[in-house]
Amino acid sequence: MTKVLYITGHPNDETVSFSMATGKAFIESYKAANPEHEVKHIDLYETFIPLIDKEVFAGWGKLQSGEAFEALSETEQQKVSRLNELSDEFAAADKYVFVTPMWNLSFPAIVKAYIDAVAVAGKAFKYTENGPVGLLTDKKALLIQARGGFYSEGPAADFELGNRYLQIILGFFGIPSVEEIIIEGQNAVPDQAETIKAKAIEKAQNLAEKF
Repeated sequence: MTKVLYITGHPNDETVSFSMATGKAFIESYKAANPEHEVKHIDLYETFIPLIDKEVFAGWGKLQSGEAFEALSETEQQKVSRLNELSDEFAAADKYVFVTPMWNLSFPAIVKAYIDAVAVAGKAFKYTENGPVGLLTDKKALLIQARGGFYSEGPAADFELGNRYLQIILGFFGIPSVEEIIIEGQNAVPDQAETIKAKAIEKAQNLAEKF
């Protein structure tokens, strides 16, 4: 069965957020077109995503030195186990849909924490004598991002660091197809905001049928 991870990195829902409204339109249309597929929603603001901190490094260090899992502290066990769950789940999926806002030229910090959790050697990529090689070569991804200004082209394009990072890291994982739906300019031209949103939703619904 095809497994899809619908990963949302916005604290607000579709009634407030343009990216979430577009994401919802996409995933509902995708489910309707592919009722046999398994879709899991990972709300990053409602999910335990451990930061890679000193406790995680301590736990990993103990395991690498040959100590049993039971030798880890309770907190170390909790965090290391959760990171394993997240990375296994990501590697086992077939398709990924990331929904994010553009914040301060990038995306919310919780999205980076999630990427750090799943960017695991041996699962998402491997090291070889010729350098790292991605392992997720049979997957595909979609990035949905809302931006208040215009960053797809023009003088501000070089400042867009969110989707560019996701494109690069997913390519690093070996994912050959990473598509985008960009909703932008609603703050720059507020009188056109609803039209911008409607066009993005229509694009999302159309793409869902063939994604």
